[in-house]
Amino acid sequence: MYFKEYTIRWADLDANVHMRHSAYNDYAAQTRLLFMAENGMGMEWFRKHLVSPILFREETIFLKEIAGNETIRIDVVLLKMTEDGSKWTLQNNFYKADGTLAAKLTVDGAWLNIATRKLNTPPAELISLFDKLEKSADFKIIPA
Repeated sequence: MYFKEYTIRWADLDANVHMRHSAYNDYAAQTRLLFMAENGMGMEWFRKHLVSPILFREETIFLKEIAGNETIRIDVVLLKMTEDGSKWTLQNNFYKADGTLAAKLTVDGAWLNIATRKLNTPPAELISLFDKLEKSADFKIIPA
């Protein structure tokens, strides 16, 4: 299972002194991009291959508050993917230091050719990389 730990910063808090809603999106995106970068597919790789992830939907379910200076762990789980890897659904789970699930953030995405600005099938390396992700218990192949 891939995960990253973060300590919540002052800038991540809202007026209620807990993590602001948009910080969840920022940390989840950072975790997903670090997964790819740590597996040889960082920003340079994406530029070279003229491909970039694009999101169609983000949904966050908030379960427990996360406070400032709290350490959290965020994982990445593959929920769905087309057989050709062109579209996918990922979930980031946010865990408090004691293991309590604090939030679930789900994204539906695809791969964009940054030259043509059109969706396309990703290079085989990306499909192989996504195959390394932990799959949910109800993982399914979806139509393209």
